[in-house]
Amino acid sequence: MQLPDEFKQKYEKLLGQNDSQKFFAAIDGKKVSGFRLNPLKDNYQDVSYDLNKKVPFTENGYYGKISGSDIEWLSGYVYSQDPSAMFPAEASQVTRGQKVLDLCAAPGGKSTALAAKLDNQGVLVANEISTSRAKKLRENLEKWGASNVLITNESPDKLVANFKNYFDVILVDAPCSGEGMFRKDPDAMKYWSQDYVLTCQNRQKEILQSAYQMLVPGGKLVYSTCTYSPEEDEQIVEWLVNRYQMQVLPINAQSGMSQGRPEWTKSNLNAVKDTVRFWFQNGVGEGQYVAVLLKNELAKVDDNKCKKKRKNKKKNASNIVRLNKEEKDLIDQQIDDFNLPTSLKDWPKKALIRNEHVFVSAIDPEDLENIHIVSNGVELGIMKKKRFEPGQQLAQVLGQLPQEKKVELGQEEFQKYLHGEAIKVESTLKGFVLVSYKNKVFSFGKLGGDKILKNYYPKGLRK
Repeated sequence: MQLPDEFKQKYEKLLGQNDSQKFFAAIDGKKVSGFRLNPLKDNYQDVSYDLNKKVPFTENGYYGKISGSDIEWLSGYVYSQDPSAMFPAEASQVTRGQKVLDLCAAPGGKSTALAAKLDNQGVLVANEISTSRAKKLRENLEKWGASNVLITNESPDKLVANFKNYFDVILVDAPCSGEGMFRKDPDAMKYWSQDYVLTCQNRQKEILQSAYQMLVPGGKLVYSTCTYSPEEDEQIVEWLVNRYQMQVLPINAQSGMSQGRPEWTKSNLNAVKDTVRFWFQNGVGEGQYVAVLLKNELAKVDDNKCKKKRKNKKKNASNIVRLNKEEKDLIDQQIDDFNLPTSLKDWPKKALIRNEHVFVSAIDPEDLENIHIVSNGVELGIMKKKRFEPGQQLAQVLGQLPQEKKVELGQEEFQKYLHGEAIKVESTLKGFVLVSYKNKVFSFGKLGGDKILKNYYPKGLRK
């Protein structure tokens, strides 16, 4: 690859002649692909991929390529992700019941991993500032089938008012200069310059200022980038330590990980030895830098905004109402025969309706003020003039458990269904049914007495 001269000079100075040449040679090497299995899904290890090449530092990560047209992808059984990029979520050590924020979340690789660790308990807020990328984030998280996710489309500073001192863990996979993507995406080199590196550094600091305010005292911040530059990696960690007195937590560096470089900070900060970097030449995957920091337990807590928010609760959720008995009965008629996960068993008490969309929220809408919400919890479906139509997200959530009310398609039928066609099937079932292929649920359909399976696969997903 034709690396920028300024880039080569920079890393020759940082790494020395011998190591820099190994680095440059590795950029011309073969890129590495990987995928993760989804432990939220029923029989999640029943996939048609090779599970012998395991990514060593994550339980459900494997080396190999997957296709976006495979049933495993469409049903949310797998997520395609660079092996190095699997590590930030792993380093978070998230546990069930925690409140977690993925602040720069699209397209959803790290969010899906965090959701799997939470196991439908606690809450995950997945935020993306780009509207177009937030749509892709929603699509990927809905396939994953998690029921405790709030997806927002906001700038980090606007989230602070709602979530000050709120999260136990925050992951910031920060926008960066992308040096670790040169091998995977050579176009990234066109935008690279040292000025761009410094621009990214300033943006990262702005994002982290908001993240710090949303972290509870004693909470963990996982900071990661897909770049190698010290200005965006070690020096950002140094800035967090100096400005906020955060403590760098040690990461158990494994094979394929390199320690952070104290000599690349302005103050020769020894603590950055506890951060890790994945170089191309390490052979794990593409470029990644990861640091885990602890917020001081004695950090000052300002709860003035919380008091103001409680005062305005009713005003903020004025267009969201609870279901009446007739609406509950209509929904129950359609979903009563399905095996519901624990998180949805008490839906009659929790379900809300807004503009005909029925959902069970991950966070009470009354606690959310002046932010753009893409999705809150699980959308059960849509209420339409005395009838209820279950939605695509509910189908993916139901895929967590064995289901009897479903229709299994063959390969030819599966392809036709993906195109949006209705299909003749042999089944004694009637009404709304789950549709699966290779025993993996990916949609709803509706069967009438004529045994025609009416297609309810969303038009935007059809192939």
